[in-house]
Amino acid sequence: MARVRRHKSEPIPKRKRGAGAQCESEKPVLLSRRIVDSETSDLSASTTFAEALAQQSTHDSTASESFTQVVIPKSTPELLAEIASAWDLHPVLVDDLFHANQRPKVDRYDDVLFIVLKSAVYVDSAEEVEFKEFHLLMKDNVLVIICQDDRFIDGTPIPSRAEDMDAYFTSQERQWISDRDLLSLGPEALVYRLLDTAVDTYFPVLDGLQDDKDGIERQVFSGDTAAAERIYLLSQEVIDVLHTTTHLNRLTQRLGNGATKYGIPTELQAYLDDVTDHLTRVLAEAAELREALSQILNVNSTLVAQRQNEDMKKISGWAAILFAPTLIGAIYGMNFDDMPELHWAFGYPMAIGLMIGLGVVLYSVFKVKKWM
Repeated sequence: MARVRRHKSEPIPKRKRGAGAQCESEKPVLLSRRIVDSETSDLSASTTFAEALAQQSTHDSTASESFTQVVIPKSTPELLAEIASAWDLHPVLVDDLFHANQRPKVDRYDDVLFIVLKSAVYVDSAEEVEFKEFHLLMKDNVLVIICQDDRFIDGTPIPSRAEDMDAYFTSQERQWISDRDLLSLGPEALVYRLLDTAVDTYFPVLDGLQDDKDGIERQVFSGDTAAAERIYLLSQEVIDVLHTTTHLNRLTQRLGNGATKYGIPTELQAYLDDVTDHLTRVLAEAAELREALSQILNVNSTLVAQRQNEDMKKISGWAAILFAPTLIGAIYGMNFDDMPELHWAFGYPMAIGLMIGLGVVLYSVFKVKKWM
């Protein structure tokens, strides 16, 4: 399969800030909604962080279980600076916010929880895995989700029109009707829900890698010489998946280790265990896929060596067949006066017949030995 790829040493092209190819003059859109007693309110759009929080503060905040979700599909440095100022964020955290392309991790800075997540999308036409980065900020009962690329956390492309974004978040699936029990556990529950969504994006990626691995196997046994390069490139994608999911696994372990310290409900820890189980499956399947590609590469090397050996047999056979008449011609071509058959009338026909006879005999021998 012919394809154009960037070299892995080349940096992934990044937008100026997060996920939008937007001009500096354009204002970002913040989507916010209040979740009260597991019920989601209407989606509100605003252009500043203060406005988004103010709009949600007008909702009923007297309920015992309520928190605010703020989604930033396309951020700007000015917006990030506003968030940093409003929440008085730690300088190290501010630096992380302004620099994308980070590994998945979780950090706590006083009362602020900062999480970097990465979901995955498999581009089958290019046989490449694209990782989409997201920054989560949680303070008190507010969770801010900052998209760094062109997709939401479930892999859906971010629409350019506001009405399409509204339709995305107001669909029955994004209303989390089936997750009411989970959302009743507080904003941390939404963090785990997003983590589970990000992890689930790796299963279609593994399916795509598996399909391409099967295609490579057929390519190897068909004798395609381009199979080796394709194996190397696909192995590189599998290694990237392994590295990213390994960091995600460490992230879940840190969240689990801090459950007791930060008073995470026991019911919520069960959801985290389920996410960890999914990650374990992803890691196991990716490791098996990497091992399978390694074995395919060994098989390909063996088949190439066998084909080269067969070619060498044919080359050696034809070299031997051509060597016999060459030897006879060289002997009878020497310039000696006193030489048997030199002036014999049948010398030339005998030499030609000897050349042809030796060639036929050698060809028959090599044919019987399956060298030809």
